[in-house]
Amino acid sequence: MKRGAALVLSMFAGGVGGAFATSRIRRKEILYWKALSDKHLALLQLLNQWMLTKQRGKSIVDFFHKNAIKCIGIYGMSYVGECLVEELKNTEIEVKYAIDQNRDGIYVDVDVISLDEELEKVDAIIVTPITSFQNIKEMLSEKVDYRIISLEEIIYTL
Repeated sequence: MKRGAALVLSMFAGGVGGAFATSRIRRKEILYWKALSDKHLALLQLLNQWMLTKQRGKSIVDFFHKNAIKCIGIYGMSYVGECLVEELKNTEIEVKYAIDQNRDGIYVDVDVISLDEELEKVDAIIVTPITSFQNIKEMLSEKVDYRIISLEEIIYTL
């Protein structure tokens, strides 16, 4: 009888323990996908605002003129960074370099460097990963003493 009760109790404890471990793994997975979803929603909203701004006849170049910015670096060369490089082609704004942690496989018409390399002086570095702006700004501030601006700030102030 004692062995049967011990077996039942052992099975119950194993089931509870397994359920707890599974729920912790599941929670981490849910949090990961939620963060990724939030990031992509923010980027979609940024690109939508950028499009609306262009449709009203305004340009990112207007922000740079207003703030005496003629030469920039771009941090982040995913979709948004590539769009920014294209937007600034054939304008008087010089994109001196781009910074990206995964620089292999990025093909744009500017030099792509890593954050470990020397960052040439520019008027400002524009950060395209808007959901990570604060962390990136802190990292960049340790290396440079010039302006670090979120693309989100630029788009929403036009």
